[in-house]
Amino acid sequence: MRSKSLKFKKNRQIRRHRRIRGKVFGISQKPRLNVFRSNQHIYAQLVDDNKHKTILAVNDLKIKSKDKTERAQKVGENLASTSLGKGIKKVVFDRGGFKYHGLIKTLAEAARSAGLKF
Repeated sequence: MRSKSLKFKKNRQIRRHRRIRGKVFGISQKPRLNVFRSNQHIYAQLVDDNKHKTILAVNDLKIKSKDKTERAQKVGENLASTSLGKGIKKVVFDRGGFKYHGLIKTLAEAARSAGLKF
């Protein structure tokens, strides 16, 4: 029975992600901030959907902290500072089918507080 519930949960996330991606589109002046969260790590990238190119990618693989929340906050801050250095001030947020709470919310708020607009 457990495998059915996990499969159903993943299907709900995929449906949410498709619904979000139908509405969210990034261009070079305002790229899409895509967030992916696995069980152990969190990844964020800026994507130009017109050119189908990743402008910037940041992850928590080299951050030496045991706390996932702290790592997500540092990923958001690193992403914002690097994107501001490249001249990108505005982005469109794509939560990737994940609910907006926990690590996703922490990353988004850290990026906002570091100067990124979305």
